[in-house]
Order: sequence, then structure tokens, then C-alpha cells
Amino acid sequence: MRRTETDILNVPNAEFFRTVCSLLDQGKDVSINPKGNSMMPFIRSERDIVVLSPVPGDVEVGDILLFMVDGRYILHRLVRIDGDRLTFMGDGNVVGTETCSRGDVLARVTRILRNGKNPRTPSKGCLWRLLKPFRRYILGIYRRVKPSDFRIERFGGLNRSQNT
Repeated sequence: MRRTETDILNVPNAEFFRTVCSLLDQGKDVSINPKGNSMMPFIRSERDIVVLSPVPGDVEVGDILLFMVDGRYILHRLVRIDGDRLTFMGDGNVVGTETCSRGDVLARVTRILRNGKNPRTPSKGCLWRLLKPFRRYILGIYRRVKPSDFRIERFGGLNRSQNT
């Protein structure tokens, strides 16, 4: 079944995340469709769904967390811990970080559903973090030649899609 514009309800971010936080406070998991490109290529806007779970214990470098900074809700990977101070960076970013305290963390991404199916547990992004000096080039290539531009033929191998 295909979604139409009438199937979509637009809600202001503050109201939406107030509901998300309320559900998380009750110990429930919440699925959301994140917007933006800051977590590309591992989480793509309009395609992927992430499952957020309450953060019961400590967070670790590599976790993808939902947190609040300056009134904004952000979903990025934790790249550094200095006591109570946490530093984050989006996988799709080549510069720029956000910092917050542990108390500003709202949830952890526990599963990612690609195209709404095939749930997988997110990795800690160790290799991706090591590739940070080359990220600009990798992301540049990725943005120009998206995997959706290619299709795998059953017996013929990888071919450029005719739809581009």
C-alpha cells in the first residue's frame, strides 16, 4: 500500500518529541523516521526507520544517541566521553561536533530498519571513525553515485539502473 499526502500528519518537532520522550520515560521503544543527511550513509532520511530505546545504563563511544542541545533534538554518534561531557558527530559530517551532558541524552538507537524492513543492530562505527580524514571524499563519491542508482541482477551482476 502506497502512502499519500493525506496519510501523513505533520506535527511540530516540540510536540512530536514531547510524545517520544513520554513513551521513552514509560520504558517503551519508539520508532521514528529521522530527517536530514547528518547520519548518511548509515541512516538515510525518508528511507530508514530507527528504533529508540531508553538508555538504562552507561553510554559508550560509538553509540548512536538522541540528545537535546540548545532546544534542538539531534541524533548523532557519540565520539568522545570526558566525565559528564559527551561529544557527538554525525556520520555524514566532515567537521563540527555537538556537546552535552549525560542528562541531555534521551535515547539510544537499538535497531535500524532499512526501507522499513530487515532490522539490524547499529555498529559502533569504529572503521568509519578511523576513516574520518577521508570522509569528505568517501561521502562525495557516495552522494554522486548512490547505491539506489544500481541494482543487482539475479545472474548478471551489478548494473547501472536504467532509471537514472
